[in-house]
Amino acid sequence: MTDIRTRIAEETKTAMKAGQKERVTTLRMIGAKIKDADIAARGQGKEALSDDDITSTLRSMVKSRQESVKMYLEGGREDLAEKEQHEIEVIREFLPPEMDEAALKAAVEAAIAEAGASTMKDMGKVMGALKAKFGASLDLGRANGLVKAALSA
Repeated sequence: MTDIRTRIAEETKTAMKAGQKERVTTLRMIGAKIKDADIAARGQGKEALSDDDITSTLRSMVKSRQESVKMYLEGGREDLAEKEQHEIEVIREFLPPEMDEAALKAAVEAAIAEAGASTMKDMGKVMGALKAKFGASLDLGRANGLVKAALSA
């Protein structure tokens, strides 16, 4: 399987040849964000980002755009909300498929049992177990809410 960087570069070339200006702009923006994250990682003495790190970066890009869409819609700027929504769709092409709600709940319950967690103090253990087991295929934001709900009940 090709890595995310390669797929983004290939998709950018394809979009350029097809004359898809908006798509090219979004793909270049994704590439720039990944390069920025690489530079920041090198500043901390790390190598280039792994696919898991890139996936996390892409998830944060989606999240910030979702917040923008909400704000634009509240402000009556449907045109800008539509642009952000288009960017979200392009970014999601490079994300692994998300777990459905039932699978996520089952994974959280298994991680809680595995970690022997019973209180909110154990949340870090549970989240660590989930991240170790599922890596980038898990949306930690969604899992976080389920873990909190389960441990505070």
